[in-house]
Amino acid sequence: MQFSRLTALVCAAALVVAPVPSLAQAPQQKGPPLLRDTEIENLLRDYTRPILRVAGLEKQNISVAIINDPSFNAFVADGRRIFVNYGALMQSQTPNQLIGVLAHETGHLAGGHLSKLRTQLAQAQTQMIVAMLLGVGAMVAGSRSGPNSGASNIGAAAVSAPQELIRRNLLSYQRQQEENADKAAVKFLDATGQSAKGMYETFRRFTDESLFAARGADPYAQSHPMPAERVRALEELARSSPNWDKKDDAALQLRHDMMRAKTSGFMERPDTVARRYPLSNTSLPARYARAISTYLHGDPRSALAQIDSLIQSEPNNPYFYELRGQALLEGGRPQEAIAPLRKAVSMTRGAPLIEMLLGQALVASNNPATTEEAIRILKAALAREGEAPLGYSQLAMAYGRKGDYAEADLASAQAAYLRGDNKTARELASRAKTRFPVGSPGWVRADDIVAAKGPSK
Repeated sequence: MQFSRLTALVCAAALVVAPVPSLAQAPQQKGPPLLRDTEIENLLRDYTRPILRVAGLEKQNISVAIINDPSFNAFVADGRRIFVNYGALMQSQTPNQLIGVLAHETGHLAGGHLSKLRTQLAQAQTQMIVAMLLGVGAMVAGSRSGPNSGASNIGAAAVSAPQELIRRNLLSYQRQQEENADKAAVKFLDATGQSAKGMYETFRRFTDESLFAARGADPYAQSHPMPAERVRALEELARSSPNWDKKDDAALQLRHDMMRAKTSGFMERPDTVARRYPLSNTSLPARYARAISTYLHGDPRSALAQIDSLIQSEPNNPYFYELRGQALLEGGRPQEAIAPLRKAVSMTRGAPLIEMLLGQALVASNNPATTEEAIRILKAALAREGEAPLGYSQLAMAYGRKGDYAEADLASAQAAYLRGDNKTARELASRAKTRFPVGSPGWVRADDIVAAKGPSK
């Protein structure tokens, strides 16, 4: 979703085997549905920036991507992003708890665990193939020796036993990676003057929830260290830090609470939001959650009144203006949405996702006087956020209003390409090529889409 718009965006690359995806659902071919929101992404960026710096990854342009999944999970899969379920945002009660999880995933990145795991998997695959060939050879030899020779059974054992040993060795390697990531996370938190208590609290909660399930489990058949063992080791490390009792800054805790409220308002049912944030709770986060839920599921007039109350409480909060503009736009009042969205764009210094929302309002207002402005704003947003189909779709509409059908076809092709609709993308790009002069920049971009197999990220 553009989290503020909750529009699902699709990551093009399928997830590979990752160190921590024990709770993650199997990814689809084109990757998991991602949620986008400027406010929350900025908070997560503030959480990870000091961790990445002490880990030596500050210049690697690593970002945090939010997955549309209510379960608690986080993992790394491509060396460029830390994936975290929105359920992890909801269930982390303090910044420190979520920062600890992000520090653990940074430990995997800093340790190069992805590339090392791929090497281990390749070696294991080769070993399994050799073991199978040797076992099959033994079975063939046994069959030639006669049905009562026993050599056939030996051959069957030669196939299964090495495979089980290889599997256990691979799982042992993964458990060691998890332990190393825990140690690295505590080191990073220490170096940034933060407590590892939140990380410990999170793992301890998982231990309490999984003790029954782990009872009687084979510790050598697990990809992660057994829960109690892991938490004991983590607690010993974390308590040894001088930052153990350090609390989160009050302002940061408020931002965290606002993030959780926003997530609840957009992602949870209205009755769930009402139970989590009852009318008796007059805090800013509670009012935020209720305003969002009302705008999505209730009376638009009441929602706008609640949003205006939020703006009155914090007139310098750009995301309240963004919410007001979004509510007006999706309520069929795009002309009225322009002013608050302009303010939100100005206050965030041109956040591209909010710029796209403003561009959409300008296009939807159907005012020829704002068409050029919409094109300029959308192009600026896409220059920094180039993998957003919504931006290209709105740009195509703006060019169409202007009568520039070559650029309209090209933008539509780019939107289809990013959505994974390669057939439509190629058809639109082919038509765009006939409208552009041969060899012009637009013609070249359209030709690239015609020749491409699909988006890569």
